[in-house]
Amino acid sequence: MSSPSPYVDEVPEGIPTTLDWVVLSADMATIHAAQRYASIVELWDDAIRAATRDEGASVLVERSVRLEVASALRISEHAAGRLMGVGRALVKRYPAVWESMSHADITDTHATIIVDGLDELEIIRDELVREVLALAEEMPTGPFRRAVKRIVDREREATIAERHADAVAHRHVRVEPGVDGMAWLTAHLPAVEAHAIHGRLTAIANTLDDERSLDQKRADVFGDLLIDGETESLPDTVRGIRPTVTVTVPALTLLTGDGPAAQADGVGPVPLDRARELCGAASGWMRVLTQPDTGVVLSVGREHYRPPADLRRLVTWRAARCMAPGCGIPADRCDIDHTVDWHHGGHTDAGNLAPLCRGHHTLKHHTDWQVTAQPGGALEWTSPAGRVYLVKPERRIPQFSTDPPPF
Repeated sequence: MSSPSPYVDEVPEGIPTTLDWVVLSADMATIHAAQRYASIVELWDDAIRAATRDEGASVLVERSVRLEVASALRISEHAAGRLMGVGRALVKRYPAVWESMSHADITDTHATIIVDGLDELEIIRDELVREVLALAEEMPTGPFRRAVKRIVDREREATIAERHADAVAHRHVRVEPGVDGMAWLTAHLPAVEAHAIHGRLTAIANTLDDERSLDQKRADVFGDLLIDGETESLPDTVRGIRPTVTVTVPALTLLTGDGPAAQADGVGPVPLDRARELCGAASGWMRVLTQPDTGVVLSVGREHYRPPADLRRLVTWRAARCMAPGCGIPADRCDIDHTVDWHHGGHTDAGNLAPLCRGHHTLKHHTDWQVTAQPGGALEWTSPAGRVYLVKPERRIPQFSTDPPPF
């Protein structure tokens, strides 16, 4: 007969056990999450009521509040938008679900499953709230998610053709960064086409007799077909790869072949030979030689509004990303904005220029967010609520010096 565990002490009656505290903490987190949703919706409603701009103000207000929430909570704008969307759904469309969550009768996950599921059934969603809420209060999240899916599928069987057509309208291709110089290329496609593509990749890969695995051959065929496939019907400008590459090469590495690896913008560290290969395939490229105590400053002052190409490239290289709080859009897809507006005396120089994506560029000029330039290319954003966020560029522009180093 085994002896009792030495780590388990007898708990006097009426005293909460450790598990009781786990459950109590989880319940309090759910109650706080419900209050967070309500507060976000209140913040959003207050901003809408305070807006006195044109018909497009509601879109700008939403974007402004989203940035406010993201910055305050130190999360991405995508995550903040998710909180806003779920919060408004719970408070405005599913108040009974919010009420249940505010008493910890269901979890935050249960609530989001309900919102995601029933929002697909706009016409009859109100009729299903009672049914799914009763299940949510009884079931763990895994079985509940499957139960909601069965309910949604049951209600949508009659409209499958229309739903498929709507889904096809949202097809897309996305690139997400990976690690070790890799990335994920994903395509959301109709299932028939997706399986046909995979089947063709497999068929071609099976004809290749070498040491690569089937997965490796499929991936290589995929790249070969898209990059160098038959595209006679397309313009020359969209055939193959014609990159413009920004490569940062430490001076020691460039001169001797030793030292830190080169940095390919958007990729990360790459071997010097690979950097040279990338540059050789590019129609245009910019080298930035880095050394701790050297650099360059470019400016055209008030002579020209539009920055010259070299200055644009330098500002883009310095920031690497949109210079709004938390934004990750690559700088080469952004507008080059005068922090102090040109019409208000702003200069066209590196200290007054920063890349902003189109959304944040519009937000800067048409909402109550205030932006000021700081030394080194940083931007200080002051939100409508008065909170201050400092956004620093990913790189600094070195300062060149002809003075000999001190001894």
